[in-house]
Amino acid sequence: MTDEELLTKYRDPSSRNYAFNLLVRQYQQKIYWHIRKMVIDHDDADDLVQETFIKVWNSLEQFRGDSQLYTWIYRIATNECLNFLNKKRRRFFLPIGDVEGELMEKLESNSDYVTSGNDPSGEEVQLKLQKALLKLPDKQRLVFNMKYFDDMKYEEISEITGTSVGALKASYHLAVKKIEDYLNKSDTTD
Repeated sequence: MTDEELLTKYRDPSSRNYAFNLLVRQYQQKIYWHIRKMVIDHDDADDLVQETFIKVWNSLEQFRGDSQLYTWIYRIATNECLNFLNKKRRRFFLPIGDVEGELMEKLESNSDYVTSGNDPSGEEVQLKLQKALLKLPDKQRLVFNMKYFDDMKYEEISEITGTSVGALKASYHLAVKKIEDYLNKSDTTD
């Protein structure tokens, strides 16, 4: 079902709940993994997905269609992620490194997050990549995840983040460079 069809059904009070359930089914998994890549922990990601869809439910009536529905939902999820990470830092008065360390511990203990089949070397490479990503600032990591893992176009990421395409390209390039540097350093220390 297209976004327009979903919105039409949603605006009809008799099919509103049905349409919203379809919308959740259509976007839940993508949103879950978008969030999970940022917060690492399954339970935190589940909570944030739920918060995202509560906000979507409460705001969908005002959705004007200036952007695509999925970019609008991604923007809500992105803001939920960034707010969650900022609150976590403030709540525990943690410097960035401590939150990074906590996420690193969760990453290492969450085998379902990095499992990529039965190839242990594949899991090891995936774990190294995720550790490198945790070294990035949140917004840079977000841009990298959306471009590299979600294969989004810069224009779509721009709509979601409200950042210019040029700034996104620079951010992605810097993220790639930092990841390469981290991976090269970790290869020499192994």
